[in-house]
Amino acid sequence: MRQVRRGQRCLAREVAVEHAHVLRALAERNHLDPAEIDDVIGGVVGQVGEQSTNATRLAVLAAGFPESVPGVTVDRQCGSSQQALSFAAQGVIAGSYDIAIASGAESMSRVPIGSSAYVDGERADVGGPGVAQRYPGGLIPQGISAELIARRWGFSRARLDEFAAVSHQRAADAWKHGHFDTQITQVTDLATDETVRPGTTVEILAGLKPAFADPRWMQRFGEIDWKVTAGNSSPVNDGAAGLLVTTGEIARRHGWRPRARIHTVTVTGDDPIMMLTGIIPATAKVLARAGLGLGDIDAFEVNEAFASVVLAWQAETGADPAKVNVDGGAIAIGHPLGASGTRLATTLLGVLERTGGRYGLQTMCEAGGTANASIIERLDL
Repeated sequence: MRQVRRGQRCLAREVAVEHAHVLRALAERNHLDPAEIDDVIGGVVGQVGEQSTNATRLAVLAAGFPESVPGVTVDRQCGSSQQALSFAAQGVIAGSYDIAIASGAESMSRVPIGSSAYVDGERADVGGPGVAQRYPGGLIPQGISAELIARRWGFSRARLDEFAAVSHQRAADAWKHGHFDTQITQVTDLATDETVRPGTTVEILAGLKPAFADPRWMQRFGEIDWKVTAGNSSPVNDGAAGLLVTTGEIARRHGWRPRARIHTVTVTGDDPIMMLTGIIPATAKVLARAGLGLGDIDAFEVNEAFASVVLAWQAETGADPAKVNVDGGAIAIGHPLGASGTRLATTLLGVLERTGGRYGLQTMCEAGGTANASIIERLDL
């Protein structure tokens, strides 16, 4: 069986430091000789500057692991480390790995989102003529996609802000009651997620201006009410997270208590203009592949890139909001791009263990109209 032994995430401001720290913490807390690790698969989105040149391999070296431990960096945009977890599990299933680490890191304060698309200060034509011909007018920013989603599903500004306020309240309560204590490995004197605002209210959020309002987009898409703000979107964050993946047999050999298994993983594509709705078909796909129904899932982690995204997913799936992002989501905790997939998995497992749930489902919208969806099964039932 595929096992997830332990998940950790860290709070820091330099990607090499935070990524390496998570890797060391995984090895130290599990009393694992790093020489036994067959591969480290890490997600990083902005692969430029200090996050370039196979950042995961450099994190392995910075962590002090033996030179024999390889590392590879993957980019499925926001789902990069969730994809890393899928790759790690698949490698273990295939017998290519005995022990692997799935991780991710992003320093959005030092490598701004979209940095890798620029050359000499100018944005490159990343899609080329083929994409331009297929999608006249070109692809669009995610914030505009979030606005189009809000319009299609008829979400009011107040509904978006209400969702965001609940995210902050849940995250603040989770910190207050120690739900994250065992999930965190601290690098600096930073003790909690900086972007959680316990006093956030709908009234406070209502005072923020729309973040993406631009009449040029109305020429293409028609009337847009401009409801998406910095308050009902995920903030700019730095962070890293990782999980240790192995087999049941190897876990027993090391004296580890397996916490969960990777039950089912999948990925799908969707309309790259709406872009962020891929989580809807991805959820249906992973449930069908797992042979489970929505009612079998005890907890959901749906990445809160924007409030409208999760609300549209809830509307289409019919999932119980009380089971979704129980400890808050990215609007409060943050969305350090490459790290978010393994962060969500760590949080999801924590919720299952605390509530006694068996199955957890996580899904992640991604630039370009793709989405990952995964189901984990808690084992210590």
